[in-house]
Amino acid sequence: MILSDLRILEEMQKGTILIQPFQRHDLGSNSYDVHLGKWLATYTDAVLDAKKHNTIQYFEIPEEGYVLQPDGFYLGVTQEYTETHAHVPFLEGKSSTGRLGIDIHATAGKGDVGFCGNWTLEISCKQPVRVYTGMPIGQLIYFPVDGEIETKYNQKKNAKYSGQPDKPIESMMWKNQF
Repeated sequence: MILSDLRILEEMQKGTILIQPFQRHDLGSNSYDVHLGKWLATYTDAVLDAKKHNTIQYFEIPEEGYVLQPDGFYLGVTQEYTETHAHVPFLEGKSSTGRLGIDIHATAGKGDVGFCGNWTLEISCKQPVRVYTGMPIGQLIYFPVDGEIETKYNQKKNAKYSGQPDKPIESMMWKNQF
C-alpha cells in the first residue's frame, strides 16, 4: 500500500513525516514532488575506487541553468529536507524528468525508516539537457511498515547518510568492511 495525499497530511500532523519546505500544491494524490537544489557535484578522479574515499567538487547551478552531459555523472540534492519516522520513503523520478532523458538515481531510490536529511540524487542523462535550481525533479511516495522496527536509520551507529545537508554527499562505500 502507498499512502494517499490525505494520509501523508495526517502523518505530517502526527510528526511521523516531515517535509521542509512544504508546499501544498506539490502534494499529489499519493506522492510529494521534490525539487532540484542549487548544488551539483562531480567526482574529481576519472576512476573511482570502492575501497577509497572518492572526493567530489561542488558547483552551484547558475541562474541560466546548467547543461548535463551524457558522458557525465552528477550528484545533486533535493531542496527539501525530509524526515520519515514510521514509513518507508521511495524517491522516484517524475515522468516529465524521465521524458527529458534524466535519471535521478542509479540504484538508491528507497530510504529507510528514520532517514532524516536532504536526498542526494545520482543524476545521469541520455542527451545534453539544461537543468535549473528549483525544477521538479522527483516524487516521494511512502509505504507503511509491517512489524516492529528495532533500530531506525537515524539511530544506527553506522548510518553513513543520516542528517544529509543541502549539498550532495559522495559514496561512503569505503566505510564498509569487504
